[in-house]
Amino acid sequence: MMKTLIAQSAAEIRMTLRRGETLLLTVLIPLGLLVFFTEVAVIATPDARRIDFLTPGIMSLAVLSTSLVALSISTGFERSYGVLKRLRTTPLPMRTFITAKIVSIVVTELIQIVAIVTVAVLLGWNPHTSASSLALIVLALLLASAACAGIGLFLAGRLAAEINLAAANGLYLILLLSSGMVIPTTSLPGPFSALSHLIPSGALSDILHRATTGRSLTVIDLVSLSVWAIAAPLLAVRTFRVD
Repeated sequence: MMKTLIAQSAAEIRMTLRRGETLLLTVLIPLGLLVFFTEVAVIATPDARRIDFLTPGIMSLAVLSTSLVALSISTGFERSYGVLKRLRTTPLPMRTFITAKIVSIVVTELIQIVAIVTVAVLLGWNPHTSASSLALIVLALLLASAACAGIGLFLAGRLAAEINLAAANGLYLILLLSSGMVIPTTSLPGPFSALSHLIPSGALSDILHRATTGRSLTVIDLVSLSVWAIAAPLLAVRTFRVD
């Protein structure tokens, strides 16, 4: 079983890195937003320096773009073209297939995070981190990756490819604007600001902001991420259709 998982994960990673549109969505757009909003005073941020607010948010955006949008769209078209239906005739279990998808996005996100942190440091970012906060950041990124991947695979496994494309991009835009990534949640109406902690992208963004600025963690963020990280992949496994 482990050999099968490793082989499928390696294949998924190769396919992900070969897609030009995926690299645009997962690397160039987040980096472009980071540089633009840091250098141009378009938005007011709660931190004294824009880079301190934007970097954690862009890291969250990278997770969202890779583990939800890019994964959902690519898997949806694989399903539409009959690729997944052919996999059904192989000994590859659906659980292993979905696990391999999640492994591939974690590797892709590692590349993204390294690129984002490198550019942010060059722009003057100097986070206040400790060993415990770094461990929290890694845990939050992993939980959010699993949660968003589960949501993306659920959409890909239930919707037609074209409808899934529209749904994934629409959800991406909504979560981008409501999760405190580039627009502070304090700028949102009260109820929406509170609800941002209950969605995986919002919880991740808040955890990363707190972990990199030395502020204390709110339990609701970690609980929310943990619930999503368990529930969303389980839902994807139970509802995913290959035809």
